[in-house]
Amino acid sequence: MSVSLGDILAHPVLAAADPVVHAAGLSEDLPVRWVHSSEVLDIAPLLRGGELLLCGGITLASATPEKQAAYVRDLAQRGIAALAVETGGVLPEIPPAMLEAAQEHGLAVVELRKVVPFVGVMQAINSILVSESAGHLQQADAATRAMAAELAHGASLDQILGVLAGIIGSSVSLVSPWGVALGSAVPAGWQKQDDDGGGSPGGQDPVTDTAARTKINVDIPVRGVLMGRLEIEIPAGVDAGLARVAGDRAVDILGLALLQHTPPGLHAQAGAELMRAVLTAAPAWRLEQLAPGAGFPPDSPAVVAAIHAAAPQKLRRAIESFLSSSRIPSAAYQDDAELVVMMALPGTDTAGERRKLLESLQGLDGDHDATIAVGPPAAGVAEAAWSLAEARRALDVRQIRRRNASARRRHPSHGLVVLDAEDTAVESLALKGINASARDAFVNRQLRAILDHDAQRQSQLLETLQVWLDSGCNTAQSARELHLERQSMHHRLQRIFELCGGDPRGTGRLAALHLAVRMAGLP
Repeated sequence: MSVSLGDILAHPVLAAADPVVHAAGLSEDLPVRWVHSSEVLDIAPLLRGGELLLCGGITLASATPEKQAAYVRDLAQRGIAALAVETGGVLPEIPPAMLEAAQEHGLAVVELRKVVPFVGVMQAINSILVSESAGHLQQADAATRAMAAELAHGASLDQILGVLAGIIGSSVSLVSPWGVALGSAVPAGWQKQDDDGGGSPGGQDPVTDTAARTKINVDIPVRGVLMGRLEIEIPAGVDAGLARVAGDRAVDILGLALLQHTPPGLHAQAGAELMRAVLTAAPAWRLEQLAPGAGFPPDSPAVVAAIHAAAPQKLRRAIESFLSSSRIPSAAYQDDAELVVMMALPGTDTAGERRKLLESLQGLDGDHDATIAVGPPAAGVAEAAWSLAEARRALDVRQIRRRNASARRRHPSHGLVVLDAEDTAVESLALKGINASARDAFVNRQLRAILDHDAQRQSQLLETLQVWLDSGCNTAQSARELHLERQSMHHRLQRIFELCGGDPRGTGRLAALHLAVRMAGLP
């Protein structure tokens, strides 16, 4: 069985901390994949999800409420199982900002009211988790071997899925990317819930109450083309950890089965091959050779978008539906971390059509938690790798800008965000063309007085200067964006001018200041 949060909290090594769960409505049955300890508040990008994170509270005690809330939000969005914080001493209680954020984002926060050695907790619990994972892998490998044997003997998709369903004790189904059922199977004793909510008498079926079931999805790619999705419905009391591991291990076998039963069309294969060539920066002649087979005009202007999404396949369907309805030639490729889409633009009014494309992507139907960075226009597919590189760099720049709390207010961390890589051309040039020491020296020469002022007085003059310069020196617009009164904005600008040697408008220093502000904070 999976190790749950409740199991871990009841273990003697952690029960000694007198833990209290602050998470109304959340169950302690949450499965835990690993136990990790860190005081770093920007730890979320380094986590994979499913962790119980232990925190001593020292760094949290000195953090602002905004930073505390952002810490919880980022961990919740990363999908960790729970956050355990030691209270007492410098942190007498869990800060209200953290509890509010935890309730809003659905994260279990555990208060550890007594001191326990985190090293001992991790050693004890992780050894249990390692043993459990080894058992899961052995069972999952047995399932894939049995599925492979069925495939070798010409079994149907339903028969192959039946092997998996029997071993994990869960209902499994295979659907196309468009939701068409391709095959399904259920374990012995399974009874599907009726449409009116009834199964067997009393609302209980032979396996479990349907309302208590958990559902997980696993994408099945074939040669870079998403060919299907494995949907697993796990009853309460069944090992969800085994179902997840077995589902992941079955990807290759199910991909082969799909290739045998429903092979991808030549057009889809050609599109995937073209995008693999773009991703590996293949020679121009190779890209131009592959483009016609994918239905992509080789000499057409094009843009490439790099996309990071919580549900990439859902977003991919929305993007491809929009491109198809708009009759825009395109090709896409998806891996675990990134979705890449190349889109053709007309040869006339390319800039205007690209602006319309950005607006259309921002207005995609559906609720998407994703960031789409659209690269600059390439003259043809031969320059597609360059457009992709610029799009990826725009994603990097956004991540850099979000590292401080003030910038995070201007760059939301959830919802659909569409970035124009041309807006970060300066940062892109600085990152790839100017070494870090030269950038730092230039920034210090132009902005040292402002940087020192912000550091000493906790002011926000650098952010104010950036907003003002980015707006074309429009004071009224800058005040609105910073939520300042006009008079307060004028006072800040006056102080900035005093520190940087006067009003830069109408002088050659304006461009230098703007360049320095855009490069400030780059690694």
